[in-house]
Amino acid sequence: MGIWIDTDMGFDDIAAVLCVSHGGLVIDGMSLVAGNCPLPQVAKNAAAAASLFDWQFPIHMGRARATLGTLETAERIMGATGMLSAGKTLPDVPLAPAIPAFDALCDWLQKPTAAGEDRHILALGPLGNIAALLLARPEMAAKIDQITWMGGAISLGNHTASAEYNAFADPEALAIVLAHNVPFRMVDLDLCRQVQAAPDDVHAIRAAGGKNAALLADLTQGYINIALSRGRAAMALFDPCAAISVVSDDVIEFAPAHITVDLNSGPSRGRTIVDPRPAAPKNGEYAVRVDAVTAREMIFAALQAEAEK
Repeated sequence: MGIWIDTDMGFDDIAAVLCVSHGGLVIDGMSLVAGNCPLPQVAKNAAAAASLFDWQFPIHMGRARATLGTLETAERIMGATGMLSAGKTLPDVPLAPAIPAFDALCDWLQKPTAAGEDRHILALGPLGNIAALLLARPEMAAKIDQITWMGGAISLGNHTASAEYNAFADPEALAIVLAHNVPFRMVDLDLCRQVQAAPDDVHAIRAAGGKNAALLADLTQGYINIALSRGRAAMALFDPCAAISVVSDDVIEFAPAHITVDLNSGPSRGRTIVDPRPAAPKNGEYAVRVDAVTAREMIFAALQAEAEK
């Protein structure tokens, strides 16, 4: 399987990448999109993570704004760097020059693959890069075997009462992707909220003894502190859940549905509507069940393995 990761590079994005790499899959490339924070900071986060964790795949700059030209970040929750910490932070590392994400995605999709090898995009942020690709080069849709997206919410949102952040930040991009009939899987908030990280989970990471153990522990604690500051005992592991669904077929179960997104300008903008009724025309799948214990074990095994290096 060929994996491409499209990301706005916060802490849970890093954890998702580590889940994929420690799960034995090869990452062919990464495209960056504005989301947790503006694109220049996303690039700094990605470059620093690549340097610290020895990521060998190329990283490409993508869209700095949403499809309609707006920019909605999650800085009010994630902070100016898009990545809160209880202490140590990522170093300031410049991103190596590379071709733009649009060109890189086109090149990746057009390369010959081994017999039976799928091209799978794991999307962890707003979908602007993929929407731009499909609008400009619609023939590329047939070359994508699967998109797995962490986004959407069947019940309550997190950025607004109605909408999950990745959907709210660029709902037109989500609508464009859905309209191009690409095999599409949605791992939404309701599913991810069943897989959580608590303060006690940090201890083993901190004690692991590797060169990045303290940093990973501080970033994990900073991420968990988002929930603690809101009176909750644990924080949902959003992006790693989407990654686990790519690494293993057995942990998260999907069901077909008709998925749409509210594009109106009112309070329901960005809300995802999932219709699983038999008569509804199906354009994707949504995550319906998760083995939360196994998912947690896999996520923290990846973090622990990295912390031990």
